Amino acid sequence: MEEWKEYKLGEVVIPVKDRIETSCLDSTSYISTENMLPDKAGITLSSGVPSGNAVFFKKDDVLISNIRPYFKKIWRANRDGGCSADVICLRASNVVDPLFLYYLLSQDLFFDYVMQGAKGTKMPRGDRNQIMQWPVLIPFKNEQHNIASILSTLDDKIEVNRRINDNFYYAFFEVVLIWLLVSLENDNLEQQAQALFNSWFVDFEPFRDHPFVESELGMIPKGWRVGTLNELGDVVGGSTPSKAKPEYYTNNGIAWLTPKDLSISQRKFTSKGEIDITQEGYESCSTKLMPKGSVLFSSRAPIGYITIAKNDICTNQGFKSVIPKFAGTAFLYCFLKESTQEIENKATGSTFKEASGTLMKSLPAIIPEKAVLDDFENLLSPLFCQQEVVEEENTLLSSLRDSLLPRLMSGELNVSEINM
Repeated sequence: MEEWKEYKLGEVVIPVKDRIETSCLDSTSYISTENMLPDKAGITLSSGVPSGNAVFFKKDDVLISNIRPYFKKIWRANRDGGCSADVICLRASNVVDPLFLYYLLSQDLFFDYVMQGAKGTKMPRGDRNQIMQWPVLIPFKNEQHNIASILSTLDDKIEVNRRINDNFYYAFFEVVLIWLLVSLENDNLEQQAQALFNSWFVDFEPFRDHPFVESELGMIPKGWRVGTLNELGDVVGGSTPSKAKPEYYTNNGIAWLTPKDLSISQRKFTSKGEIDITQEGYESCSTKLMPKGSVLFSSRAPIGYITIAKNDICTNQGFKSVIPKFAGTAFLYCFLKESTQEIENKATGSTFKEASGTLMKSLPAIIPEKAVLDDFENLLSPLFCQQEVVEEENTLLSSLRDSLLPRLMSGELNVSEINM
């Protein structure tokens, strides 16, 4: 530890203040808090670029969302671009390696520190002056490189797994061989599943040689009919035990989910939320326990989070979930993704829109023959299983990375003690 030196964060970083006109940016180079992903998951494409100017960041700068720091939104830039004023942009000085700086700031300790000085209740913001006072231990450069190398190895594996879930050719090649009707240009596995759904149940491509008949939703294959979502699966609402009774809540009880849980960790498969409820809490309200494979759909604040239950689970009133009945999990998941905009358009409410149970149950659906649904489920199930396995592995890798981070950054754990 004699080689490590203590600094204030402001002594080892350069806060970036250069500006760039947003007319020079696009959806791939503009970063705001909205397109930064929670839990250190990086970024996604921006939904739009505002007029004016932005902070001009460069490759290897570290960007941190300064709104609601508890979401832990952080990204090490792999390109030049511009970010909104609500994103803190830090550049490594000659004291610290840029990759080491990224991992230094990825620690939960850092986000906890930022929250301590954050101002505001509904939408807390970090205090930039306080942030620059964060005490940090910095080793010599060679040690920084070694530590960053170990952590980036774990992140590289996580990224490979994400690409396996995203890349059609890794995880869905057999489907390509069988179903050439699906476009090969789309390399996103999730989009491929949705494209396959649309091919079968919107464009009816595999059934073009069948006779078609008129319906209220247009021409459909003969033997199919128009029904409602409630015929495909049981629509179930949720409920919340009284917050005034702490005995209704526990860390190890009945799995219970809220939309906020999905906003923090947007996973396709979910086993539980941040907190469980007790048996007493479950019996005190109208929430219902749903089996593995149920498709959980957030029906308000916001509308459209979708996840699949990995085990028995219940939800709060922010969900209208669907338990498979005539259709299976894969069909219901894809159907709800395809129908999200329609549901939102039909939702009502003054403070915020909500999709009612009646709306969800009566949602129009083209219902094919049972054999067609079974074939679709058999086709998609291996893909969904693979995605679930990869998500689970990424959870374990992320946990390992986060447990190593504070020990490596404090010098408690020497890099020579780690065998990767």
